[in-house]
Amino acid sequence: MTASTGGPPEMAGVSAVSTASGASQEPAPARFAEHEVKALLREWGVAVPRGATAASPAEVTAAARGLTPPLVLKAHGPGLVHKSDAGAVRLGLSGPAEAASAAAEMLAGLVSRGITPDGFLVEEQAAPGVELIVGVVRDPGFGPVLLAGLGGVWTEVMRDTALCLCPASEADARRMLASLRGAPLLHGHRGRPAVDSEALVGLLLAIGGAGGVWERLDLGEFELNPVIATEEGVVAVDARYLPGPAEPAGPGPETPGQHGAGQDFTALFEPRAVAVVGASASRPNFGNMFLEFYKATGVPLVAVHPEADEINGVPTVPTLAEADADYALVAVPADRCAEVVRHAKGLSFVQVMSGGFGEAGAAGLEAELVRAAREAGARLLGPNCMGVYSPRGGQTFIGGEPGPPGQVALISQSGGLAGEVVRVGERRGLAFSRVATVGNSADVTPAELLGWLGGDEHTSVVGMYLEDPRDGRALFEALMSVRGRLPVVLLVGGRSGQGRRAAASHTGGMVGDGRVWQALADQTGAVLVGSQDDLIGALSFFQSHAPRIAPPAGSVADTAREPWTGRGASVLVIGPSGGASVLAADVLDAAGLVLAALPDETRDVLKALGAGAAGTSPANPLEVPVGPRGRPELVREVIGAIVARRPYPDVVAHVNVQSFFTFGTSADPLYAYAHNLARAQRDLPGTRITLVTRNGECAPPGVEDEVRAIAAGAGIPVYRSMEAAAVAVAAAARFIRGA
Repeated sequence: MTASTGGPPEMAGVSAVSTASGASQEPAPARFAEHEVKALLREWGVAVPRGATAASPAEVTAAARGLTPPLVLKAHGPGLVHKSDAGAVRLGLSGPAEAASAAAEMLAGLVSRGITPDGFLVEEQAAPGVELIVGVVRDPGFGPVLLAGLGGVWTEVMRDTALCLCPASEADARRMLASLRGAPLLHGHRGRPAVDSEALVGLLLAIGGAGGVWERLDLGEFELNPVIATEEGVVAVDARYLPGPAEPAGPGPETPGQHGAGQDFTALFEPRAVAVVGASASRPNFGNMFLEFYKATGVPLVAVHPEADEINGVPTVPTLAEADADYALVAVPADRCAEVVRHAKGLSFVQVMSGGFGEAGAAGLEAELVRAAREAGARLLGPNCMGVYSPRGGQTFIGGEPGPPGQVALISQSGGLAGEVVRVGERRGLAFSRVATVGNSADVTPAELLGWLGGDEHTSVVGMYLEDPRDGRALFEALMSVRGRLPVVLLVGGRSGQGRRAAASHTGGMVGDGRVWQALADQTGAVLVGSQDDLIGALSFFQSHAPRIAPPAGSVADTAREPWTGRGASVLVIGPSGGASVLAADVLDAAGLVLAALPDETRDVLKALGAGAAGTSPANPLEVPVGPRGRPELVREVIGAIVARRPYPDVVAHVNVQSFFTFGTSADPLYAYAHNLARAQRDLPGTRITLVTRNGECAPPGVEDEVRAIAAGAGIPVYRSMEAAAVAVAAAARFIRGA
């Protein structure tokens, strides 16, 4: 038999609650006993065992009358954080008399350990089934988060749980359950019947869905562990509720971005003119450097200086009040920034490049800067940020000639990383529409910018580098607002290193930075990547295949879908080497992609074309001769023949560049191969072709650039490793599945 083994809900005051800034507050002093939480659950339609309370062992007999054995006895009160460890739980009691005797023994044992319980709860013991945990915790960045997974004795051992930001939808609830390693337990195993999955989904929605328990409580943490799931339904046999910290009296600080709802950011990226504050007439500094950057873009420019008539050939005005501009860059010491910004009346945006604010512990100085921007009626970008890059609008924070305008947007909390993504990305063929570095995000937030980019005609994909979202709920809502129509690629720094509060419940302990970000991506259809190179690679894929991202009518994007993983994006792999193709299959499988078998009807046509290793049946990956002595048009013929019989949404072609130069120096055969691949892509608008140029460093200088240019002309992205290509292909597959 199974019964409650979790700790009590009297957690107020047990552990400090860490705020987003790292400070601590004590939780609210209210205490909720388990039977009080269960009374609330009954009102909200959540099944719990029948039971009654008793203040002392002598009253247990009366409390247990009318309950059907076997019975469970629990003590509750201060100090009983983990009842089982304290000896405060007894199972399998035969009736009221045994329950009363057990209560007397339990009381004596607890008192000997210095614990005086408030009373006892006696309940009917639940029938055995699959033990689960269901809980909600308030994450400092993202607010209420729903958790579900294997519970009871398995909670800490297996840590098999899934997360979802509240409110959860029915699809979210089903996805959470399907993602568990223990999901097969829910569908019957070793002769046991399947649990009532509809009741289980209903429980998740009752706790974490729209109008659920999470909206009715002052979280804190809320946990049901274990929940017993059987073929007849679900019952919560233990319940714990930890209220959140008391709300401060009076109005709180304004959320970043709160006053800018519906803000038009066009002037941020395409200003009529730019003002630079901080350039020196005698000693070159960052301000002077930015004057030179802007002179190269040709945007109308003015410098702000109290005495000089001009700086580096740029005319000056004494303060921002005299600057006829939309956008100002401020590069003066932190303690002077607020006074400079107060003069920005009439400007739409002020970017503060200077550091030394909240990131350096000077929260008061940052708050003063925000107030100054409010007084001036300007929006504040930063502080501690590099600014904006937009070739279309003459905006830049990078030296040299701007790249071509394009459709790729980037929002980054790191200016240095943004500069790397822009320059490396442009080298690899990316063309940017809007790039904004936001630094501390004291006013303009990533969520605000993403929401605006969702309606920007010049943007077809957005990359984001984030460390602290500032307002995680707003980011969640912004991602949901663009879900299915604007691909978003997330790179998150510090997912494994940020500290979290010491949680009183299992739920709080298992909600961590990395897991919340993954849950955010799963729920919103965003793509979470693990490196800067993968960010660039995924953006390149979305840029190249923008017209082909939506599944074409009649496609089989879900071919070979596996029921518990949701995997289903079929990929055809074509290359010259059996060994390399086998390794490619491993890489693609690890990325969650499926190499569906070739249709039987391709056997004869491929044999006639000369594709496939001698003496073998055609398979996926398919071995196709490639090299200086091969027919370059073969790859085009093979792809066309296969896709005509089975429309794979993705085709990955890989070549060993080194093999083209083993017996000669001419790159013409490699170029011919690339041209044929490009023709195949033009002939197949419903298929996404990707090229992997393995060992490209073995080619003479300039060859890789030419191959990339040939491929780019047909909208084919090029990668130097199968691992990089797999991340990008999987990113598009996840976006399409989440649309």
